[in-house]
Amino acid sequence: MKRLLGAMLVVTGMAGCTKAPLPYPDQIAAWHAEKDQFMRESAESPVTPDKRATFAPLAYFPTDPSYRVPAMLQVAPDSPAIEMPTSTGQRRKMRRVGTLSFTLQGQPLSLGAFVEADERDMRRLFVPFGDLTNGLETYSGGRYLDLDRSASNVYDLDFNRAYHPFCLFNASYDCPYPPPESRLKFPIRAGERLAKSARTP
Repeated sequence: MKRLLGAMLVVTGMAGCTKAPLPYPDQIAAWHAEKDQFMRESAESPVTPDKRATFAPLAYFPTDPSYRVPAMLQVAPDSPAIEMPTSTGQRRKMRRVGTLSFTLQGQPLSLGAFVEADERDMRRLFVPFGDLTNGLETYSGGRYLDLDRSASNVYDLDFNRAYHPFCLFNASYDCPYPPPESRLKFPIRAGERLAKSARTP
């Protein structure tokens, strides 16, 4: 799952190391710093070893709390597997756990939540999505979110934590593309972005 999806990282925030939680912007900044360290130093980094020392910090949209919203998961029991096309031209079998419904900037939206078809560990959900920044400000193939399972089916959907698939950094990774119903007709200017784009923040 780590290599196929390209970033099933558990990049823990630094807030747990302090007596009081860090302010939200500082939590996101700490997450960015840990992700940069992972990309430069981890053996699991998609960046090839010869390029890690000079790997530039990842680029992000400005942290915007309005892109963090609650989402309700409408569970789809016994959902059949679907095939997602991937960056290497293959097709990856995924199973839809359900649909996340939420409101963002006054617009009602929804995204599919998935696990791999043969995945037994249901503790994390994979949420691929596309939006109107793709190909201009973000990777053309979309971005990802990872969510810890919630017993209440209410999720903290935080697009400030949206990230690019690892195939952007290394073509050997096999990264699923979001299905058509997970391509939002709306620009999500939060989370990871391209270092250079047609638009500046």
